[in-house]
Amino acid sequence: MKPVAPGTVIFHRHRGYGVITHVNLLTGWISARFGNEARTLDLNLSTDEVQHADGEAILFRRSPPDRMPQARLMAMVRELHKAGYEKLYLYSWPKPSGLHWRWHLFTGQRDWMQRSWREGWYGSGADYNNNPVMGWGDTPGASTDELVHALAKFDPEGLARALGRDDDHTAWFAGVCDALLPGYMYSFDMAPMQKNADGGLIEMPPVPVVPVRAGLPAYAGPDIGWPPGWAGLWTRRHEMPMRKPNFTGEPELR
Repeated sequence: MKPVAPGTVIFHRHRGYGVITHVNLLTGWISARFGNEARTLDLNLSTDEVQHADGEAILFRRSPPDRMPQARLMAMVRELHKAGYEKLYLYSWPKPSGLHWRWHLFTGQRDWMQRSWREGWYGSGADYNNNPVMGWGDTPGASTDELVHALAKFDPEGLARALGRDDDHTAWFAGVCDALLPGYMYSFDMAPMQKNADGGLIEMPPVPVVPVRAGLPAYAGPDIGWPPGWAGLWTRRHEMPMRKPNFTGEPELR
């Protein structure tokens, strides 16, 4: 199946040949310009019988695709752990609006708050909706194995830093993947601190779990515990400002 992206030449039986100008793979709608027309035409990939320029049909599944890439990333990280890259970690957290979740892969020392930073190893569900790639040369819908090879080709030096043992985290991550995949992801959202029946603070409640596509019911599986190395971070978070990298590569106050 060929990729569908802005710049793709298409054929429509009523309009002839055109060029895609915008794609939203979350909804299945595209915008395209035909001939010398100044305005664009909105088309639905499920019902408007759009074809590639060579006549191959563009088929869009009616069930909604993942709106966030975290579940695909979790599957990739699990496979890399099995291959010996156990010092590879996936941090997920919500944007302030709560509408989308960010992700950040990092390697080396397992420090959840002061994470190592490499260009291309981060992203947001907001960007993924319109361009469903991770950003390291992968293609939309790439398999777990294809994601691994694309990342290794994109930044072999960065991936090499993940070689090594981290038995505690690898065991935790494998258990989380077994419980959540393929439809759910974890979110390291620490605010606000929750209270128990006696009014005392619960330092480490269960990890929030979020569905990665529309239409899935709320998660009803076993509680997910926080990863190794997280103890004490709740208290630190409320005692002092923490830094985390933003998407420009510069650290920002949390």
